[in-house]
Amino acid sequence: MFIRLIESPFKLSKYTTRRLLLGNSANLCSNEGTSQDTMADLGFRFRRSWTAMHRRSRELMMILKGLASTDHPILAHIIPIRRCNLSCAYCNEYDEVSKPVPLSVMLERIDRLAHLGTTIVTLSGGEPLLHPELDEIIARIRKHRIMAGMITNGYLLTADRIHRLNQAGLEHLQISIDNVTPDDVSKKSLKVLDKKLQLLSEHAEFHININSVVGGGIRNPKDALEVGRRAVELGLTSTIGIIHDSTGQLRPLSEPERDVYLRMKRMAKRSYAQLNFFQDNIAHGRANDWRCRSGARYLYVCEDGLVHYCSQQRGYPAKPLAQYTVDDIRREYLTVKGCAPRCTVACSHYTAYMDFWRDPQTILGPAESEGSPQLVQLETR
Repeated sequence: MFIRLIESPFKLSKYTTRRLLLGNSANLCSNEGTSQDTMADLGFRFRRSWTAMHRRSRELMMILKGLASTDHPILAHIIPIRRCNLSCAYCNEYDEVSKPVPLSVMLERIDRLAHLGTTIVTLSGGEPLLHPELDEIIARIRKHRIMAGMITNGYLLTADRIHRLNQAGLEHLQISIDNVTPDDVSKKSLKVLDKKLQLLSEHAEFHININSVVGGGIRNPKDALEVGRRAVELGLTSTIGIIHDSTGQLRPLSEPERDVYLRMKRMAKRSYAQLNFFQDNIAHGRANDWRCRSGARYLYVCEDGLVHYCSQQRGYPAKPLAQYTVDDIRREYLTVKGCAPRCTVACSHYTAYMDFWRDPQTILGPAESEGSPQLVQLETR
């Protein structure tokens, strides 16, 4: 999922603010250790605030660079491991057997993305935290002055792991939470992950977004509201997503699901700025009229090192990243994607916002040129 172009400041919960200002309750009745603990907390708050300001300045530069030129990717998702420790029923982006991509190969791919001028690289999966050398991958992204993000299910987070991510230079982290209690559709539940969210609130120097969802077989749409409220309470940002079907296409929301979606949008307006106009049509089952720039402004690089339009269109153009050039970017920028009108893949939509006003697409895509009714060629294992 695309990390928002403009972010709200990181907000501390009342609980966290009080703890940082007053210290641990165990020290309130004793002078021993109070000053030291408070100074450590103040140092952490300073680092978090400075990191947030630095991140926002770089996001502004990303926008200016994107407006100045269309010859580079804004965002690339890269897969360091396809394996996942969970098996959510709606997901087609994982397996149970894949080994981690070797570190040397991952570093070469990061270097190639840097050569193409990529502004943001987000590690996804599978579950990226399963990669034993993830910190080195993040550090390589930052060495190139590229913004580093990660999408995780959060299960493997500990206080020590969060500190290591701080040190590696991670700037954005997103967790999608599908329900309040786990069921046979998804184990990514608030009940299981709440302690992980508390750890992030207390230790993370990077930005954290919690994405609650509707659609895709989630049994209780109202769970999304509880997830969103808890995220905001902990000082994290919260978004609402609409789960696509197994081909990444639109599945209209039911009336209860649309109600939850609209309520979450109202909540969002009070807590952060978000560009998500396309989701209004998705929520009502309507197609979107837009120019998908995937393969150019957004790249999805699978574990085999091939560039695809997105996670739901694996198979096009399926060219090795090592051979991907500016000519490929220019071609895909102008190529019509037949799946675009009913697409729910947020990353593709968000990266296209920067170019909606310019450059009509004049090259027929695979669906049009091959006479296929729908552009889908998932390569799953």
